[in-house]
Amino acid sequence: MKVAQLAFSLSNRAGGVFEIQLGLSLALRKLGVDVVALGLQDDLTQRDAFRWGGIPTKCLPVSGPRFFGYANDFDQALENMRPDLCHLHTLWMYPGIAMKNWSRRHNRPYMVTPNGMLEPWALANSGWKKKLAAFFYEKEMLQGAACLQANTLKEADDFRAYGLRQRIEVVPNGVDLPELLTTEDTESTEGKKRLLFLGRIHPKKGLLGALRAWAELRNSPSAIRDSAEWQFVIAGWDQGGHEAQLKALCGDLGLKIASVFSHGGTGNTEGQNLKLNSYKLKTPSPEVEAADVLFFGPAFGEEKDALLRSADAFVLPSFSEGLPMSVLEAWSYGLPVVMTPECNLPEGFAKQSALEIRSGEGSFQGSDFSFQQGLRTLIEMTEAQRWEMGMRGRRLVEDRFTWPKVAEQMMEVYESLL
Repeated sequence: MKVAQLAFSLSNRAGGVFEIQLGLSLALRKLGVDVVALGLQDDLTQRDAFRWGGIPTKCLPVSGPRFFGYANDFDQALENMRPDLCHLHTLWMYPGIAMKNWSRRHNRPYMVTPNGMLEPWALANSGWKKKLAAFFYEKEMLQGAACLQANTLKEADDFRAYGLRQRIEVVPNGVDLPELLTTEDTESTEGKKRLLFLGRIHPKKGLLGALRAWAELRNSPSAIRDSAEWQFVIAGWDQGGHEAQLKALCGDLGLKIASVFSHGGTGNTEGQNLKLNSYKLKTPSPEVEAADVLFFGPAFGEEKDALLRSADAFVLPSFSEGLPMSVLEAWSYGLPVVMTPECNLPEGFAKQSALEIRSGEGSFQGSDFSFQQGLRTLIEMTEAQRWEMGMRGRRLVEDRFTWPKVAEQMMEVYESLL
């Protein structure tokens, strides 16, 4: 069985979708599936090529607008790969059209994983463009899929609400389980406790509301004393200048900020920078230590591992998600999580591995009482209570969200489609 994994990017430029496609592909190969990957070139393609671990990949240059992703040779490259089945991990772009054409020519099946892109908030964002795309090509492509992968039951409901009636398989995302730190390692960490956000810095992530809640906890008359021992770390890649907006808001709210330059790489030439950033997290400079909010920049590979190991808790105040890889990764590192219901991981609340916050759905302004209360609860917990909460998350990932288990489910779906 030969499966072509298709996406707009085969690098970290795709964020969580890249980690999903890569993790699934590597796990499928271990099960004996012949996996190939096809995508579009970007500025990180060459740097991240090694992460595919020998899986045949091909990335093609884009002609015309980047948001559409047309590549002259995409159709021929797909033909040359000669797959039995295609699996698409993105929407609204040319790779889906090429896959649909390939399916017609060869009478072969394909499946689509929207990764949260059919969630109501996501559809409303740049909504008129998506309606035009749906009319001209995307709805036909989606309706032609032999199967749709939903990460959650909520996402399956979103597919039905969009008018899709074919087979849906609910298969979650997965993560690789890291080795946990020893007690000696955790005790050696100096400086403030860290509440970490890690992901795309975009308005839908709810960070404006998060900062307002953070300022209330730190600077208001009702501020809690223990909050001074904590630092809010915002790590990730900026999109559309939103990071500058967050920094300006920190100034308005009286929050002290600092920035740590991060290459986010794992190559040998960046090893010194990696060590420098890891050192700054372990024994921070006075500027970093004094900050209420630390902007870390992008973090991938070993640097992301160091960042997660330096954290004491994780927050995702998002308005819209499919199934967020960042929360699964945080749990895999044994971190307690604070998140919104829109993260679509209700089992985290049921297993008491996450605290629920509501950051004002549909609005990027303000932060309501539940958001502040969730953060307050986290800070007022003892270290033992936070550790127990994080370990419940770790066990949840071990039981349901590892790549070997997810790949077994996906291979069964592939075999049934063929």
